[in-house]
Amino acid sequence: MKIYNLSENNSELSRFVSEIRDVEVQKDSLRFRRNMERIGEVMAYEMSKTFEYSTKSIQTPLGIARVNTADNSLVVSTILRAGLPFHQGFLSYFDKAENAFVSAYRKYKDALKFEICIEYLASPRLDGKTLIIADPMLATGSSLELAYGALLTKGKPAHVYIASVIASQKAVDFIAEKFSGENVSLWTAAIDPELNEHAYIIPGLGDAGDLAFGVKE
Repeated sequence: MKIYNLSENNSELSRFVSEIRDVEVQKDSLRFRRNMERIGEVMAYEMSKTFEYSTKSIQTPLGIARVNTADNSLVVSTILRAGLPFHQGFLSYFDKAENAFVSAYRKYKDALKFEICIEYLASPRLDGKTLIIADPMLATGSSLELAYGALLTKGKPAHVYIASVIASQKAVDFIAEKFSGENVSLWTAAIDPELNEHAYIIPGLGDAGDLAFGVKE
């Protein structure tokens, strides 16, 4: 599995990441959502460089133009609810993509112990397609593994792109072990070193779903 850490090269992406981390900027939920979208847009552009392309003939008012466009049949999936703004960023570029949605959440047994539960799946057939799984916060990687397992009930994709905004090193190692193969790649805007006792990424940014849509009970 190939890992693309976009923070290794300086770009305007770094500003978007810094703002979603900043406790003062986080008070503006609209800006938080928009920055998550913009990170998705940047990542979509970078991913598109690895797609399969062929040359097509396009009729213009004055003649025929030969252009290279991607041939991948895309499905953009996300894990509800935190992934929705990130997902929208991908759709801004991949506007012809199909969409899939998975509900995965932590069900706590006590303050520190929890299990990941999957309750909802809506997806087209995935056979032979390019699947992008947009999960903004990869803490342990367990929810993504279960979400992917649920998606596989809809068929086997030809390529899998795992996309996160911030991933822990533990999640990166976990995913590299679980998702081996040349047809899988991991894309992230930052890799953070630690998890706390509640399995939240440190320094991270907090709860992305709450910051985007309000605190849940």
